[in-house]
Amino acid sequence: MDRRNRNGPKAGIALDYDEARPGGGRGGRISPRSAGEFLQPERVPGPPPRSRTVRHPLVVVMNFLLTVVIIGLVGTGAAALYAKLQFGRPGSLEQPRSVFIADGSSAAAVADLLQRHGIISNGWVFRVGVRLSGQASNLKAGEYLVPAHASMESIMDAMTSGKSILYSVTLPEGLTSQQIVDRLNADETLVGDISEVPPEGSLLPDTYKFTRGDTRQNIVNRMRRERDRVLTEVWNRRVDGLPIKSPEELVVLASIVEKETAISDERSRVASVFINRLNRKIRLQSDPTALYGIFGGRGKPSDRPVTRADLDQQNPYNTYQIDGLPPGPIANPGRASLEAVANPSRTEDLYFVADGTGGHAFAESYDDHRKNVARWRTIEAKRRQAESTAAAAAANESAGPGVLDEPDDAAADPKAGAASDTKAADKPAAKPTATAKPAAEADNP
Repeated sequence: MDRRNRNGPKAGIALDYDEARPGGGRGGRISPRSAGEFLQPERVPGPPPRSRTVRHPLVVVMNFLLTVVIIGLVGTGAAALYAKLQFGRPGSLEQPRSVFIADGSSAAAVADLLQRHGIISNGWVFRVGVRLSGQASNLKAGEYLVPAHASMESIMDAMTSGKSILYSVTLPEGLTSQQIVDRLNADETLVGDISEVPPEGSLLPDTYKFTRGDTRQNIVNRMRRERDRVLTEVWNRRVDGLPIKSPEELVVLASIVEKETAISDERSRVASVFINRLNRKIRLQSDPTALYGIFGGRGKPSDRPVTRADLDQQNPYNTYQIDGLPPGPIANPGRASLEAVANPSRTEDLYFVADGTGGHAFAESYDDHRKNVARWRTIEAKRRQAESTAAAAAANESAGPGVLDEPDDAAADPKAGAASDTKAADKPAAKPTATAKPAAEADNP
């Protein structure tokens, strides 16, 4: 019998397995050589060879870029959080300070300017905070007053709301257009040139607010728009029966009223005098019209008296020489004078003259007017005498002790003065702000 058969089927199987493996070598299963080796677990196969795809340069680059992006996002988030926290904290500015932001400045330029002036400590934080707030394109030009310890966020809020420092220019009623232009040119807060002097009466005197860097021409444009708006309102509310045919004529008469009185309570009564004269075909005989015909928009020098020659001079504006209204306004009237002409007082007054106290005395008849003129002349004579006495006393005091000048006889005599001058053409007019008698009267006091 074959020995393999005697050893049983298991032995035969083991031998057949070892000998029948492909290649004749030991492979597949590992046949133990001993009992200890049989008890050990089979060897685990090693990892497969590394794929070449993983080592491709493109994959390496992509992995690097992804890492950089992740790190950048984390860093950016941290920086943004830091900027947001610093943006809302109180600043280090110890004293309030003003800063001017020019028109067209970017957020970066504003941040640099604020840091350069010591208003903020970190321009980068301001730029980031403004961009995170979505206000980078909403910062407005202007001059801003930054309070002490103001946060960057509050500074941004002020600049986006446009709450800048406001300046004002006051242009009184009764100025000519040339005088208004001169005043605007003298204001150093405004910039730019005025293209041309506006037409007389086309501007509304008032107080106008503006910010630093605003232009003079812009103020003029605003004054013209306001004049047109107010004139339309006043014209639409005028009373019936006025001898005024158009809004332009209303402005002309209002300019005369404006130059005749600066007292608000008198405007409507002064207007009634001129309205009554126009209705009765009496010349207005207003001194300011004669002076405008001589000096125009430059205005009469303040130290030059009004003379009889001025009132007798022939020019298109002199209402002592022409009938009705002059060809145009003689100044820029305010709203109150426009309202006074559109709604004058209901009187029969035809005259008024200065009363010596800053106001005027009104009269319906020429006789009463002459009495008012005489009273005014007496007051003026006393005033001139007092001024001469004071001037003489001042001269004596400056001359030193022991020197006493003789009083001026002409100044001491209340009846002396301009009224006694034999040169009618050179003497002052009897009433610089008075409306004279009707043209039919022979004598003019």
